[in-house]
Amino acid sequence: MSTFESATTNADKAAWMLEGLAVPDVRFAVLLSEDGLRIAHIGEITLDNAERFAAAASGLRSLGKALGEFSGNVTSVRQNMTEYDDGMIFITAVGDGALIGVSTIRDADVNLVAHRMNEIAVRVGHELGSLPRRQWAQSMPTLGQS
Repeated sequence: MSTFESATTNADKAAWMLEGLAVPDVRFAVLLSEDGLRIAHIGEITLDNAERFAAAASGLRSLGKALGEFSGNVTSVRQNMTEYDDGMIFITAVGDGALIGVSTIRDADVNLVAHRMNEIAVRVGHELGSLPRRQWAQSMPTLGQS
């Protein structure tokens, strides 16, 4: 199985949407709900770590929103990028309630990674939208109702 060949489990059927991120210097990509649940992933990351990454990426996204007011508009977060000694983490909104998180090596082509993430957001964002759990739960019929 190649580095960017996704698993064939039912949970990873959405991983095809991340294949555009199979570029040099990208370690892995995770598709997640805005509230931190992993939807799919590709690359050099285990399932357990993809789930941990999804939770952390959601938290980082929330921090970005909290800092938005200091940039002019709290609702204008387009992308978070955090640089570390050995790499970078990108988080981009994709659809309503969905995000993509990407980990790269230190010398990654930032423009290429951001461009690919934005391409995916435009191309398949409508397929990735997910309701927050509270709204989803409220939209479900209660047991015993038809």
